[in-house]
Amino acid sequence: MRYISTRGGTEPATFSGVLIDALAPDGGLYLPQTWPEATDWSGETSMASAAAGVLHLFAGQELPLDEAQELTEAAFASFRHPDVAPLKRLGDDHLLELFHGPTLAFKDVALQIIARLFERHLKARGGHLNVVVATSGDTGGAAVAALAGRENLSITVLHPHERISKVQRRFMTTTGAGNVLNLAVEGTFDDCQRIVKEMFADRAFTKEVRLGGVNSINWARVAAQASYYITSCAQLGGTAHFSVPTGNFGDVFAGYVAKKLGAPVGELIVAVNENDILDRTLRTGIYEKRGVTPTSSPSMDIEIASNFERLLFEAAGRDAGEVKRAMADLSAYGSFALESDVLDRIRDGFRSYKASEADVAELMAEVLESHGELIDPHTAIGLHAARKRREDGLSGPIVTLATAHPAKFPEAVQAATGQAPQLPGSEEELFREEERFDILPASTDAIKSAIRQHALLLF
Repeated sequence: MRYISTRGGTEPATFSGVLIDALAPDGGLYLPQTWPEATDWSGETSMASAAAGVLHLFAGQELPLDEAQELTEAAFASFRHPDVAPLKRLGDDHLLELFHGPTLAFKDVALQIIARLFERHLKARGGHLNVVVATSGDTGGAAVAALAGRENLSITVLHPHERISKVQRRFMTTTGAGNVLNLAVEGTFDDCQRIVKEMFADRAFTKEVRLGGVNSINWARVAAQASYYITSCAQLGGTAHFSVPTGNFGDVFAGYVAKKLGAPVGELIVAVNENDILDRTLRTGIYEKRGVTPTSSPSMDIEIASNFERLLFEAAGRDAGEVKRAMADLSAYGSFALESDVLDRIRDGFRSYKASEADVAELMAEVLESHGELIDPHTAIGLHAARKRREDGLSGPIVTLATAHPAKFPEAVQAATGQAPQLPGSEEELFREEERFDILPASTDAIKSAIRQHALLLF
């Protein structure tokens, strides 16, 4: 299996290569050179087995199926639910609970896998890896939980200062592990993401500090997330539609990946908050930056959805030139326009809906009253979109991805419902532990300097 860049400027890479490098040298994102043959997943209800099967398809001989199975079973051993990602009935439709991992968010599914893939790679080839991650809230905590204390690995987390919840921050800042560096960036998530991309684009720096990435620009992470679309369809016995709370477009693109692999994934519903670049794009064909508005769903407070580039490449018939032109226009003018045929292809499999802050609060309260369930703001946005799509005539089961535990956003949940969500088990210790993080300006040079100093202490 070989991988190519969405911008067409690199030689095909191996699975191990894209696992470690994450971002292509030309600034593009990696995708398989050819998609694997469709597979019959109809009986695949085990998350460990589904994830192993997906990884083996995309890694080939680099990751034999039996080794992939052993790796995924170890990755999910710490999850609180035996099904890892249980499917739960809610009225006429379903919730896919993705918050039973160590940090109570869907990011745990892929990051527990990626940490073990990194370890396996370093054990075979030697050396060390400095993992860097930009987070809008949940990725950072999940990455820290997966990588803290691991041999020959360090992790630097960039989060937007005072723009994530206290619980999200504490999952990152209270481990006490020496190989973890937390940096609060004076800016937005998009600033954090820009800095990470600029560091990866600096090939000399990447080589100097052995940089690796676990954001959803990393193909292995998107591939791993395809597993829960597969198991959901298998449990429901056929085609299912999915409503996905969406910020950076990685999770919903994983649904597209599952569909390419043969899973009976129906429509993919892009559920967004007031930071609605994706909804505007699907409705108008214009992808335009308009800044970031803070909301009660901070993991979706994103101006640029990086993984949309992957879908653009696919919808444009894998024309890297068209992707390069779009990205150049975005950089120069802050927007680009989709060709009508490209937009039609995207609309063939994707729909989008936007939820206001009032919509989110109202739905959280209604779900508690009607079903006795507390849900977090991101999940509420997904449910809002699912209901709107149902009103617009979609038939068949709709699965809403419950991407985070409500206790990660206690202020928003209590304000909407009058009920305070409780952290499960020992996670209450988060508020007894000392935090460790540094506040830095949104400067790539400042972040590089901090990473260099941290690397010198470790390796």
